[in-house]
Amino acid sequence: MADNFIAKVGQWPAQTRSYFEELQQEMRRVTWPNPKQVRATTAVVIATIFAFAGYFLVVDFVLGRSITKLYDVLGK
Repeated sequence: MADNFIAKVGQWPAQTRSYFEELQQEMRRVTWPNPKQVRATTAVVIATIFAFAGYFLVVDFVLGRSITKLYDVLGK
């Protein structure tokens, strides 16, 4: 059992080196977006965030008012 562990530890540097070599190869294959694409997708993300914020603002307001009215009715 100890021999198996030592063998695995001995392989670690070679496995780590292999991992980083494969990582470098894969990163060379990546197609990176140009600045125009980055701006466009950033604008879409920001617009979506504001849309969801508005949606949750309305839902929170409606639910808050509904719960308050329910408590008022049941509290009497």
